[in-house]
Amino acid sequence: MASQQAPSVLPETAADDERRLLYQSYIDHCNAHNFEAMEKFYTTPTLNVNDEPWPTPKVTAQFKPLVEGFPDWKWEIRHFAIDGDYLSLHFRVSGTHLGIFQGIAPTGRKVATTQFTLYHLVDGKYADVWDMTDMEALMKQIQ
Repeated sequence: MASQQAPSVLPETAADDERRLLYQSYIDHCNAHNFEAMEKFYTTPTLNVNDEPWPTPKVTAQFKPLVEGFPDWKWEIRHFAIDGDYLSLHFRVSGTHLGIFQGIAPTGRKVATTQFTLYHLVDGKYADVWDMTDMEALMKQIQ
């Protein structure tokens, strides 16, 4: 019979603590919908989003229709892993459909879905972001 051992977990380093604090500051700005302040966390003049270079204002502009449709939109961190300069996050994202979103009139429905994001830090700034949000599940909830 094989012995069962707990999976090995690497202890966090001081650098990991700094990365975690940096990300907490960033997500606080996200949840406050302070998208202008978010830009200070990105490399300039561009940030690679899903392997495409985007000007930093375009990155934050993508959130405008989201918070217009869901004024209380919130990112809740469920899992957070750090591997060197890479941050992996699993979120529960939620909000109330109180504005037009992708052509759909407000329904007043509370919605929630899942988001996974991988960030790459370079010199303390987010240089690359790979993001996947279950938009299909979100759209089903407001149709």
